[in-house]
Amino acid sequence: MIDDVLVGLGTSPWALWAMFGLVLADSLLVLVPGEIAVTAFGALAVTVGSPPLWAVIVLAGLAAFTGDAIVYILGRRVGMRRWRWMRTRRVAGAIEWAGGRLQRNSATVVFTARFIPFARLAVNLTAGATRVPAPRYLTMVGIAAGAWALYQAAVGAIVATLLPGGPLAAVILSITVAVLLGLIVDVGVTRISRGRDERARSGHA
Repeated sequence: MIDDVLVGLGTSPWALWAMFGLVLADSLLVLVPGEIAVTAFGALAVTVGSPPLWAVIVLAGLAAFTGDAIVYILGRRVGMRRWRWMRTRRVAGAIEWAGGRLQRNSATVVFTARFIPFARLAVNLTAGATRVPAPRYLTMVGIAAGAWALYQAAVGAIVATLLPGGPLAAVILSITVAVLLGLIVDVGVTRISRGRDERARSGHA
C-alpha cells in the first residue's frame, strides 16, 4: 500500500514543485529535509520512472541556488547580527568559521558548505555581509548548487538501481545512505578545519 502511495507521489504533477519548496526552505531554515527530498525523488525516478531524473536534478539545483542567493542578499541587506537566530551559538560559530575561510579560499568554502546545512547558511550570509562581489560569488553558488543536486539525486538513483524491491525499500535505504554520507562529510570537514586551525596557530606561535 505504501508503494502505491509512493507511485502516486512520483507521478503527481505537483511532486517536483513540492521538492522545490522543501529545498528552497532548507536553504533558508536549515532544519527542513531538502537533501532527503532530493534523494527520495532520485530513487523514485528509477523505481517508478517518474519524475524524470534530469528534472529532479535541474529543479533541485535551481531551488538550492535560489535559496542560497536569497541568504546572500539577506546578508548584504541586514548583516549578521540583526536577528536573534543569527546570534545563537551554533550559527555564530559557523559565521566566524566562514568569515576567515571566505577570505582565503572562497571557491572551496562555497562548495564544501553546500553539503553542510549550518555552514551553508553561514557562508552565504557572511559572503553577503562582507560584500563578496555578487557576480563571482553567485556563479560559484550556482555551480555548487548544481553539483549538490546531482550528488543527492544520484545517491537515490544508484541505491534504487542496485536494490531489488519496490519504491519503499529504495527510498528508505537511499535516504539512510544519504544521511550517513552527510554525517561522514560533516565529520571529515570538521576534522580538516580543526587541523588547519591548529597548524595556523602553531605557525603564529
